[in-house]
Amino acid sequence: MVKDLLAALAVVVNGIPQGLLALMYGFAALPTALAFLAGVGGSLYFNSVATISFQAETIALAGNLGKDIRERLSMVFWGAVFLLVPSLLGLNEAIVSWIGPAVVDSMMAGVGLMLANVSVDMLKSEKYSGSLSVAVALAVWFWTRDLAWTIIVSVTAATLLYNYLLRVRRMELDRLSADVGNEKFRFGNIEWRFWRSRRVFSGALAMACINIGANISFGKITGSIAQVNANVDHLAIYSSAADIVSTLFGGSPVESIISGTATAPHPVLSSVMMMGIMAALLIFRLLPTIGRYVHRSSIAGFLLVLGVFVTFINNAALAISAVPPEALNGFGFAPWGMVVGATIFASARWNPFVGLVAGTAIRMIFHL
Repeated sequence: MVKDLLAALAVVVNGIPQGLLALMYGFAALPTALAFLAGVGGSLYFNSVATISFQAETIALAGNLGKDIRERLSMVFWGAVFLLVPSLLGLNEAIVSWIGPAVVDSMMAGVGLMLANVSVDMLKSEKYSGSLSVAVALAVWFWTRDLAWTIIVSVTAATLLYNYLLRVRRMELDRLSADVGNEKFRFGNIEWRFWRSRRVFSGALAMACINIGANISFGKITGSIAQVNANVDHLAIYSSAADIVSTLFGGSPVESIISGTATAPHPVLSSVMMMGIMAALLIFRLLPTIGRYVHRSSIAGFLLVLGVFVTFINNAALAISAVPPEALNGFGFAPWGMVVGATIFASARWNPFVGLVAGTAIRMIFHL
């Protein structure tokens, strides 16, 4: 039981900076507790080891695609609805098999580049703490290659510098963006006629696509660590339900993560503990309290490392390894090279749905 709790607490600590990122895009923490409670229910009902939590890729994608909080909530809500339908029919893995691992992994690689671009914007929002965040994150990552330590040390260092410059040196800096007054349940700030907004419709498709990729990759990895077969459709059902109930009241998106709870003696129990603890933190409004002292620039270094060294390069390698070996000669000029390159570029430049369409279209053109 103690080891289960310690593993859960480690994942909670890892999720807090990403929760702060959600606050900075205008999502409320309090209603996001509903998402974690839905995760608890889903994990218990399906006896699933797969954990859902704040995930920077999804939050940053929604934050970038939506111009205001209503659009962001609408994209996440409808994306979850779109994903829930095939999940209930047990079609997720069939869809991914039809698209092909090379295209799905290329899409995730493109999301990594998008995250890196977001990190640059965050650095620019407050150059002193942002620069320190990037420098410390790179140093810790190169030394440890441990993402959890990279998050904790870089965010802590940047936050200490920011508060020192602001409160002790009295420098004129960009003010903190977490709004404690936003912490309430606001029902239905959703664009119900999503088909009337091109931005919301395309954004919802993008959210569904990135969650398909995350459920397949992160869910399967967590299952393999726990030495069980994670059912992707079950995971997609409760992760989609979590997004629906959260955004319906103004909360943040959550998604499948690679969770350290899978290493615990009782991985399902540890996962439930983690999501329950996070729900309690949100209910007692502790995350927004932390957000009053942590500037968004403090997350710049973590996002850069996550985007470039984890999400982009790992998924790019997986995408290339998924193509036939004979296609690797003159890869850039070969059809498979076009598939991978176009999917990564389109996903990073526009959104994951455009990336999947581009990659799938080229596959069909060349009958791959």
